[in-house]
Amino acid sequence: MKPKKSKRKPTPNKLPVKVTRKEFNRYVKPHFSKGSRGPKTKISYYKIFNYILYVLHTGIQWRQLRTYHREIHWSNVYRHHNRWSKDKSYQRLFKSSLKALRDGGKLDLSILHGDGSNTVAKKGATK
Repeated sequence: MKPKKSKRKPTPNKLPVKVTRKEFNRYVKPHFSKGSRGPKTKISYYKIFNYILYVLHTGIQWRQLRTYHREIHWSNVYRHHNRWSKDKSYQRLFKSSLKALRDGGKLDLSILHGDGSNTVAKKGATK
């Protein structure tokens, strides 16, 4: 008897497009700064983070972001993204992710690839 062929194709690991609330609270939230002045946000940081992931995944302009029942304006989502970028919250999240992978023995540097497609090349560079 022949073994049945699986209809599902193996998919490579993909970047997350959305995180669950449990994943956000466990892995992401501890690394993000929270505003200390002004009014508190009306929606959770979990939802704001998923809106940011959506914009980064789809590549749409911030102004094109449509939120659920207009619960938050696109400029406020961008403001959080900009603050987290400037205060190195994303960098802390990335470093802790690398540390967790390394400590768990899941970090394989043999498959690390560098991409120089965004490297600036200037005229008249010395050899």
